Amino acid sequence: MKANKLSLVKVFCSLFLTLAFLGVQDMNAQFWKKKKKEVKKEVKKTPPKKKGKSIKDLTKSSKKIEGLFTIYQDTVTGSLKLLVKKDQLDKDFIYFSQIADGIAPIGSFRGNYMGSSVFNIKKYFNRIEFIAPNTSFYFDENNAISKSSEANISDAVVASGKVLAEDEKEGQFLIDADGLFLSETFTRVKNPRFPGQSPFAFTLGRLDKTKSKVNEIKNYPENTNIKTEYVYSNPSVLGGGGREVTDGRNVSIKVFHTFMNMPEDDYETRLDDPRVGYFTTETNDMTSTDVVNYRDFIHRWKLVKKNPNATMSDPVTPITWWIENTTPVEFRETIKEGVLAWNKAFEKAGFNNAMVVKVQSDTAKWDAGDVRYNVLRWTSSPNPPFGGYGPSFVNPRTGEILGADIMLEYVHFTNRVYYDRVFDNAAALNLNILTAEEEKAKFFQNKQNHLYCSMGHLMHENTLFGQTVLAAAGASDLEMEGMKKEGMKSLIMHEVGHTLGLNHNMKASQLFSPEQLADADFIKGKALTGSVMDYAGINLTSDRSKQGQYYDMAVGPYDVWAIQFGYTPFKTAAEKNALLAQSTKPELIFGNDADDMRAPGKAIDPRVMIGDLSNDQIGYSIDRIELVNKMMKDIKTRFGDKGESYEQLRQAYYILSGQSATAAGVISRFIGGVYVDRAAPNQQGGTQPYTPVSLKDQKRAMDALKKYVFAPDAFTAPNDLYNYLARQRRGYNFFGGPEDPKIHEQVLSYQTRVLAHIMHPNTLQRISNSELYGNKYELSEFMTDLNNTMFKADIYGNVNSFRQNLQAAYTKGLIGIVTGRASSRYSIAAQSMAIYNLNTIKSWVSRSGGDTATRAHKAHLKTLITNALKEIK
Repeated sequence: MKANKLSLVKVFCSLFLTLAFLGVQDMNAQFWKKKKKEVKKEVKKTPPKKKGKSIKDLTKSSKKIEGLFTIYQDTVTGSLKLLVKKDQLDKDFIYFSQIADGIAPIGSFRGNYMGSSVFNIKKYFNRIEFIAPNTSFYFDENNAISKSSEANISDAVVASGKVLAEDEKEGQFLIDADGLFLSETFTRVKNPRFPGQSPFAFTLGRLDKTKSKVNEIKNYPENTNIKTEYVYSNPSVLGGGGREVTDGRNVSIKVFHTFMNMPEDDYETRLDDPRVGYFTTETNDMTSTDVVNYRDFIHRWKLVKKNPNATMSDPVTPITWWIENTTPVEFRETIKEGVLAWNKAFEKAGFNNAMVVKVQSDTAKWDAGDVRYNVLRWTSSPNPPFGGYGPSFVNPRTGEILGADIMLEYVHFTNRVYYDRVFDNAAALNLNILTAEEEKAKFFQNKQNHLYCSMGHLMHENTLFGQTVLAAAGASDLEMEGMKKEGMKSLIMHEVGHTLGLNHNMKASQLFSPEQLADADFIKGKALTGSVMDYAGINLTSDRSKQGQYYDMAVGPYDVWAIQFGYTPFKTAAEKNALLAQSTKPELIFGNDADDMRAPGKAIDPRVMIGDLSNDQIGYSIDRIELVNKMMKDIKTRFGDKGESYEQLRQAYYILSGQSATAAGVISRFIGGVYVDRAAPNQQGGTQPYTPVSLKDQKRAMDALKKYVFAPDAFTAPNDLYNYLARQRRGYNFFGGPEDPKIHEQVLSYQTRVLAHIMHPNTLQRISNSELYGNKYELSEFMTDLNNTMFKADIYGNVNSFRQNLQAAYTKGLIGIVTGRASSRYSIAAQSMAIYNLNTIKSWVSRSGGDTATRAHKAHLKTLITNALKEIK
């Protein structure tokens, strides 16, 4: 009974609590219902939120410029706004820039290509971002590792702007664009200061946004072009920048910005091969397990046959070139011939009429800076940065060439010397051997300032040399004009080759023997070298009656073969490999700027050199020096009474002596040289990759240097010539220093340029190392020969002033090997021989004899050596 009562109590309590809880819920429901009604009443009393301004509102005072990217420009202030469409988000575009107009001292000049990059546009909340993805790496999407393709790789957020207005219906976003085009957001115009740069070197000041402005906007369905004038201000500028700069405190650089749609995905890429020289877009295959994971695409145009099944066919779209209306009329036909010469190469690749040439009319509305046109352009710059310059820009993802220009400088086809060879004698005395840190700084400097084609410089020098030889021989005006036209055609072929994707081939000058080059009938109409992409010397014969053509008059066998590799629509890999297997043919050898030996200590193969010609470079260079020596004897008679001043005589002297210096440099590269063969393993006709130059040729080179470069009478001229080497006075142009000719310094600079190479740590190290794999000219023998060459000819008699300079420079060079700033770069073997040679020289100069100047010179050298040897101890 008691249990039942307890159960009833529990039931009653549970029921009571349930009813109470429901009652509270009901009361709460009523309360919140009431509160909601009250809130609704309050909301009704709140004024409606104002809407933001629309795109129409923000652009009502602007001019609308429709195209790839619609741009609004305010008609009062000139400020810009950019319209981004929803369907443009997350889509790839290409950005490209070039200098519309600039100045040479800072490396920004008309036609200078600044590079291209991929970018895409993304929306991040209320912002629009311009992002440049990293295109240097490839991941095969079928490999699981591709899921980590973004790991430790940085893309670039180039710009980010707040959305000013949005049209949801049309899917459009409006952003401010002044920050995009009036700043260095997309491209860097002002180069950073590099290590070791002189504080007095001319540089741009700060970007002045108040003075900078957009000069021009041209918008098309496939691309948007904007021309910006950047003004840099520097109130306390040190260097004036030269005559081309009106006011160094305020310098304008005009830049074309181009935005393009990514081309259709129907272009067939082609992988690079080290046996052929194309510019490349380099990528690494991060999913490859091969020893080398290179996946580099060559740069080439999209050339497709109209009839794919025909052996020969016209292209669907030819490569069309426009001769700019700035081109002198008398040059136009020669230029056209130079462009169309490449059609011979394309015919071997299966294309008729691949290259087309047109002339821009004087009434044309389009500008040469428009990327839709490939233009041969002309300038007459105060300080030409190049002779010819043939850049192209490509799709960074594929290597497809999308456009190109060729810049030519008028001065290179005149009789004016546009620069003087000036050598720093202080640098010459220490042979200009740099420390490792200085080498890095030099590399950095070159990288910042880019390496432009110098063919025009060499061509101009060659042509002036040719004019001097022809004038001395009494050649007719017709022959002189013919030589100049040959030079122009050769230069055009060279620069067009660059725009087709080809880089330099400095090894190609080996094609013919000196005897063949002197056979006018044999060489007529041919290329004198394997490739017009070389920097070859002008072909001048000692016997003027045997003179044939002076320059390449057709593309060479290497050029034809390289175009076949780049442009033939191969049906199978076997076809391509069969073509590449021909690389071992003598006429198809290749070596580019990375391999050339123009700078002291750089590279190893003496065949990869500039200013040379023939398959006997040593013999040809000796002939060139002997031709100069012969002409030097009577140039005063030939040129001393011409013109209104002695400028022509002075020019002839420096042109001739400069040619001897070039030839000396060519000869010197055989000492310690190693021939390089890039043939693939087991390729028919291939040899071992490295073969040292034979003892015979190294000794032959040493003998030539002894006779023509370091001898007591090397580089000398009749004494009465020096009295007439007068510069023409102009205003205060002698204010910077005395005007007298610096003959000793000039000759010493030629000699120390050679010494800087044969005494370079790289050269001496290579002589020792190559003894292990075939070099018979041992370091000890070479350095003994060099010591004897410097002193034996006059150690027992009078030492003339030229030899005194040379012996002092050489002795200081030996001292530098063991105690100089760059001594750590030299091997122990080289330092040992340097000490040995210094002791030998000390014993020689300790002997009495000679005139007062000679005795003073010997005492000087003895003091230098004694002090240096004390420091070593």
